[in-house]
Amino acid sequence: MSCCAPGTDGDAAELTVLSDDEVAMSSRSLGDGSRQVELSVPAVHCAACINAVESTLREIEGVEAARVNLSTRRVTVRYRDGAMPPLATRLAAIGYPAHPAEEAETANDAEFSRLLRAVAVSGFAAGNIMLLSVSVWSGAEGATRDLFHYVSALIAIPALIFAGGIFYRSAWSALSHGRVNMDLPIAVGVTLAYAMSIHETVTHGPHAYFDAAVSLLFFLLIGRTLDHAMRNRARSAVLGLARLSPRGALVLLPDGSRDYRQLGDIAAGDRLLVAVGERIPVDARIETGASDLDLALVTGESTPVPVTRGVTVRAGGLNLTGPLTLQALRPASGSFLAEMLAMLEAAEGGRARYRRIAERVSTLYAPVVHLGALVTFFGWMAVGGDWHFAMTTAIAVLIITCPCALGLAVPIVQVVAARRLFEAGIMVKDGSGLERLAEANHVVLDKTGTLTLGRPRLVNGDEIDPRMLAVAAALAAHSRHPFSRALATAGRGTERAIAFDGLAEHPGQGIEGRNDEGVWRLGRPGWASEGGADGGTVLSLDGREVARFAFEDRLRPGAAEAVDRLARLVGLVEMLSGDAQPACRQVAGALGIEQFQWALLPAQKVERIVTLGREGHRVLMVGDGLNDAPALAAAHVSAAPATAADVGRSAADFVFLRDGLGAVPLAVEVARKADRLIRQNIALAIGYNVVAVPIAVLGHATPLVAAIAMSLSSLLVVANALRLARVSATVEATPARTIVAPA
Repeated sequence: MSCCAPGTDGDAAELTVLSDDEVAMSSRSLGDGSRQVELSVPAVHCAACINAVESTLREIEGVEAARVNLSTRRVTVRYRDGAMPPLATRLAAIGYPAHPAEEAETANDAEFSRLLRAVAVSGFAAGNIMLLSVSVWSGAEGATRDLFHYVSALIAIPALIFAGGIFYRSAWSALSHGRVNMDLPIAVGVTLAYAMSIHETVTHGPHAYFDAAVSLLFFLLIGRTLDHAMRNRARSAVLGLARLSPRGALVLLPDGSRDYRQLGDIAAGDRLLVAVGERIPVDARIETGASDLDLALVTGESTPVPVTRGVTVRAGGLNLTGPLTLQALRPASGSFLAEMLAMLEAAEGGRARYRRIAERVSTLYAPVVHLGALVTFFGWMAVGGDWHFAMTTAIAVLIITCPCALGLAVPIVQVVAARRLFEAGIMVKDGSGLERLAEANHVVLDKTGTLTLGRPRLVNGDEIDPRMLAVAAALAAHSRHPFSRALATAGRGTERAIAFDGLAEHPGQGIEGRNDEGVWRLGRPGWASEGGADGGTVLSLDGREVARFAFEDRLRPGAAEAVDRLARLVGLVEMLSGDAQPACRQVAGALGIEQFQWALLPAQKVERIVTLGREGHRVLMVGDGLNDAPALAAAHVSAAPATAADVGRSAADFVFLRDGLGAVPLAVEVARKADRLIRQNIALAIGYNVVAVPIAVLGHATPLVAAIAMSLSSLLVVANALRLARVSATVEATPARTIVAPA
């Protein structure tokens, strides 16, 4: 089985080939002076292909980065804003024409159908030729034997043209662009076997290898088809998520008319009508209507959630009971569903250390194996002078040494791991994150929004002056902090007439605003008021405390069990929080966390994580909120809940969608088993070549045996990776408990 496939074929030719101008139109700005574009490159199938595409693109002036995802066969290119680099032109020049990213699945399905047809043709031909060979093996001689050989040659021709065309087109595409790939030795081996058989037939020789040549194609194609099916099975999380994504929505126009628009044409501010049975197309806010939403796709929870006017909903939710009118908050490309899909695909394409090593080794394959086969041929010619034996041995060497197993060893584990984590409601932003998570030996946890649900409720609202509650609610409406949300909810409807100038949020401290009365601050007591006692959240006017708020929050389901399991899996668990000492002590005591620090600013959290790193600890940071983003970025590996602020999710390596904290120890388990399986796969791939290559060189393997061995080695690696799917969530989630944050 080969990792490569057609560079150009009939199905791929039907796809839209992009021009440089079309690539420029489909790119998007990253906001930092650079742009990014994602292109489908169906011709990419192996490590040599990846190296050719990435090295070619990186040589283009203006290109800052290029990364190929082998699983999706897409290349992501980041380049400096300004003059558009000739990306499409250069890709086409090396035999990898670029297509729109959304056509990737079309190409994938077409290739699978083509492989099935090729297996059928080669299998039919191989079966008939084997039947004819039985007569030759049984003692047929002279004209009868020659007749059977000629009939076998005729049957083999359509098999070589149709089934073998997959390998021939791929090899020719590589050669015509000045490079070699993993299908070239297969094409050479099959051609040599057929040519030797024709020579034997014409010269009335006793042996022919038509059965071996066609059976070789049959077994190679079986292996490739099974590999393709297994990859699709492993990638079913990405495929299912993409297929469940809405294709468009009904837009309500200002003049009262309606217009159905494709998902990519929906802009922020558009008013959308979502009927019962339709999915929410983009992140939006409900303007009118009430319904129940199935958020299983978004959060993994199956219980419908009631929603009504003013509630913000995320893309992917299924509308169950009533029509809704929504206002789009952002385009589809910036929706939470798009973010999940991007993270899932990024997890499959990450460049972990093992993957880089495997790809570098695989790129050396073609020149080394051709040289090895040539040396084998001349060696046996020098030893015995039998060119038939020397040629068949060289063909076996060409086939048996394919490093497909090594090329699959790492990426297939990453794909299966990403799928398993997705099923548990965990998104991975980069495949290298799994490797770093497996190395973690120290856990740092934030409190609010991480150990707790981050959905506190104001408990002393009846004791607060209604005017002060209204001011606090007006300030809190401009913040995403959990306490601010609770205040905004408690004071909803009372804050409309209160306006501020110069609103500014200070991470880790609070929010500040000015009006005719003076400077208002809402947040940490020591920051909001001069000399204020610690505890609770304070509202101050010109530095003078005017109100103090107390909240209650709930621990995340399974938090105690998750903390205990993290301590046993990873090592020491500590809590770093910006909250007051009483609240931190209460949460730490409830969860059995002995080491914790309180009243920390964002910079102090970062300082603690950096200190741990200098001491040799590989820190797993789990945090939520704007003030945790620097700490998440500073940690060796990090995770955040889906409820975290956008900047927090962007800084984290993992995002868990469900309320329970059990996702974190499960991710550690999966990462560590993935690391073990990667090591096993690399050992299997190397061990296969250590054993198989000498056997082939010494003449103990026919081309047919070589094809079967190569296919089995690749399938063994894939099957070993699929064991990862059996990792179960062993952390049981207990009901959430209420924790009162002392005032």
